[in-house]
Amino acid sequence: MSDRGALFFVMIPVALMALLSGGLATPLVAADPAGPVVDVPSGLELYLHEVRVEEQPGGAVWLRYRYVAEGLRDAGFDAVALDFQALCDTQVLPDARAATAEQAVISLAGQALDFGVSDPDVTQYFEAFRLEDGACIWEGY
Repeated sequence: MSDRGALFFVMIPVALMALLSGGLATPLVAADPAGPVVDVPSGLELYLHEVRVEEQPGGAVWLRYRYVAEGLRDAGFDAVALDFQALCDTQVLPDARAATAEQAVISLAGQALDFGVSDPDVTQYFEAFRLEDGACIWEGY
């Protein structure tokens, strides 16, 4: 079975669990450490781990862009602070789904983790942006 076929069978249970739990959370991209590296101001090598589309109570749609940066632990938050705005402007806004989403949450992690999982040995940073009038407006997490 190809890697894509295996990915398909992994993502079906995740999507079904989200639907059965009453929420809609659809992971649309899976981890690919050999995938394209995203250029950011910090210079760290980031790759897109996952994009999730989540319908919130009340119908609002959030986009979650999850990135992995192997050197994140050593970099610290100050080194990557500008990366969040750059990612929202260059990765989220061009996504057609951004036109109907109200918020984008961008996360950086030192290694790939399942959504919602916390590991004290893995550095993770998050920032939220309101998507309004074709712009990313920092929400100050």
